[in-house]
Amino acid sequence: MSLTFNNKNKALFLDRDGVINVDHGYVYKPEEFEFIPDVFRAVKAFSDDGFLIVVITNQSGIGRGYYNESQFDHLTQWMINEFKSRGISISTVKFCPHHPKKAQPEYLMDCNCRKPAPGMILEAISELNIDPAQSIFVGDKESDMKAASSANVQFKYLVESGQTFSDQQAQSADAVFSDLSALTQYWFNRSN
Repeated sequence: MSLTFNNKNKALFLDRDGVINVDHGYVYKPEEFEFIPDVFRAVKAFSDDGFLIVVITNQSGIGRGYYNESQFDHLTQWMINEFKSRGISISTVKFCPHHPKKAQPEYLMDCNCRKPAPGMILEAISELNIDPAQSIFVGDKESDMKAASSANVQFKYLVESGQTFSDQQAQSADAVFSDLSALTQYWFNRSN
């Protein structure tokens, strides 16, 4: 008799703006990047539980010309280091610079990476040997939930981060929480 074990990784997929940081709109400078309260403690709980931390973010500000990929990379490295200094490793950050209608010519396209399309999630799943059936996606928009659903991510949660959702938006998620910290409390207390 042979036993087979699933040696794939589980992941916590996080949208960036509105989940990790306050969504001030097209943020690309560290001094304008405001972490949501308790985000480090929340993410560390998942990291300590064996989840890979993966950031999945639409960044049409690049395509619109508000900032460039180099500026985005600088901010991303700074953010990764902020997590690292608190003992949290971010496995990868996937971003989509495209927009189907409002972008400079080289970024003007209807791609398979911009959420609600699942391209960024599927790329991370492939690269990091992730099992979507053991994974979680946390976002603040219905497009996040649609992308996660298309990539077969098992658990899909919306965080309000100061906004409220329509019934239709809320129905796209398994549950709605005030922020990532509230979700973390729920997740680790659900089996008790």
